[in-house]
This record gives sequence, structure tokens and C-alpha cells, in this order.
Amino acid sequence: MSFSLSLKSPQQSAIDALKSGDASVLTQILGIVGFAALTALGAQFKVYVWEVPFTLQTLAVYGSGLYLGWRNGLLAQVLYIVVGLFLPVYAGEGFGPAYLFGAVSAGYLLAYPLSAAVIGFISKKNDGLTGSVLSMIAGSLVLFALGITWLHYAAGHVTWFESIDKGWLRFIPVDMAKILLVSLFYQGTRSLTPKA
Repeated sequence: MSFSLSLKSPQQSAIDALKSGDASVLTQILGIVGFAALTALGAQFKVYVWEVPFTLQTLAVYGSGLYLGWRNGLLAQVLYIVVGLFLPVYAGEGFGPAYLFGAVSAGYLLAYPLSAAVIGFISKKNDGLTGSVLSMIAGSLVLFALGITWLHYAAGHVTWFESIDKGWLRFIPVDMAKILLVSLFYQGTRSLTPKA
């Protein structure tokens, strides 16, 4: 008789199955479409203080990586960007390729798929509360690095510090609150979901 101690549950919850790609194809498609729709919905809640608005989109971006894993999280955000080429789902007042690539905040939008993929990849093996937080911090750094770079050139800022200040530093408290909120919600829903 052998006994082994493991820190991970041998059984997967339905959410874990979705993240690992073990869920049915239909469930995965619904997850991708659902998180793309949540990202679009989050874009409608915006507050402009300077060039880049505060929105709720990143809640869905971060959540898509955690809940769907790297591949489907990436696909959900690609779907959101593609829909925005035809319908007004971005945070700004327009849509289409000309609007997307002309917006000073386009770097953030284009970083959404990569951010979700980084979160999904890192959190795959580190799916506890700490792992979720750290994976989203990594995804956030990717998001803001690409966003700041685009913002600097598109907005014509004189110094990099201006771009870093307006494109990242002012967002840190709100972004950290979002990360903690999504982490707690994710852990809570995993614990409430029946084991597969």
C-alpha cells in the first residue's frame, strides 16, 4: 500500500477542464465567444482623464487567460479585436482598421491576446491564488509595455516618462485592484464548481 501527498487535487473542476482544453469543443467555443463579449461589454464602461481611458476590459482580458488557458484566452481576445474591425465594440468612438491602427490606445488592444496567453501559460502550473496574481501581473506588464510603446509614438509625447506616467503609472492602483478581484473570483468559482 502506497501513500502520496500532493498539493493539487487529483480531480479537475469543470473550470480546470475548460482551462486545460479537456472540455467539449462546444464549451470551449462558448468560453471564447463569452470572454470576447465580456471584453466588448467592459469597453463600454470608460472614463477619459487623458489619452488612454480607464475601462473594465482588462477584467475580461485577465479572466480569459485564467479561465480559458493560454490558447483559448488568446483566441477570445483575437475574436474581440476582429469583431471591432466591423462593429463598434472598442472603448473609443469608432471601429474598423483605420480607427484601430490610428488610435493612441491601439497598443493596448493589440496586446490583449498576448497578455491573455501569458496569463494562461503561467497560471497553468501555478493555479493557486498566488499563482493567479503573479500570472496576471506578468500579463499586465506585457499589456502595458506594448501599450506604452504605441502610445509614445502615436500621441507624440516628448519624453518616455510622459508616456510611462500617462500610460502605466496612473493605472497601477486600479490595475492591482482588478488583478486581486479577478484572482479571488477565479479561486472562488473553482472551489464552487463540481469536480469532473
